[in-house]
Amino acid sequence: MINGHCNCGSVRFEFEGAADGVFICHCSICRRATGANGIAVVLVQDEQFRWLQGEEHIVKWSKPDSQWETWFCKTCGSRLPGKNDGERIFIPAGLLPGTGIGLSVRAHIWVDSKAEWDELGDQSQQHAERYVGSAA
Repeated sequence: MINGHCNCGSVRFEFEGAADGVFICHCSICRRATGANGIAVVLVQDEQFRWLQGEEHIVKWSKPDSQWETWFCKTCGSRLPGKNDGERIFIPAGLLPGTGIGLSVRAHIWVDSKAEWDELGDQSQQHAERYVGSAA
């Protein structure tokens, strides 16, 4: 099991198995949501994921006129896992242990939308828009 939690520890979760790499989204929506160059996430199947505590601390925000949603801890503001699609959960990579779980960047997505100051410094796949391969 791999465990993760928000900054204050109010919300905790775990997932079993290995995540299939880190995906970094550089779209303008993710940049505004994080205040950074985007968001790094791992994807796991719904059945691999389990909340351990703090679901009452989770708040969801939906961007008007869009399907984009984000979840965060109402106590500390940390971004939290959420529905990626009908089968998978995305987990912000920063909520996971920084070492010992064997993660590396698999792909950068929405790179055509990245900020001009955002420089991609690795040899991972780059996708102009969404990721079209299979993941997790």
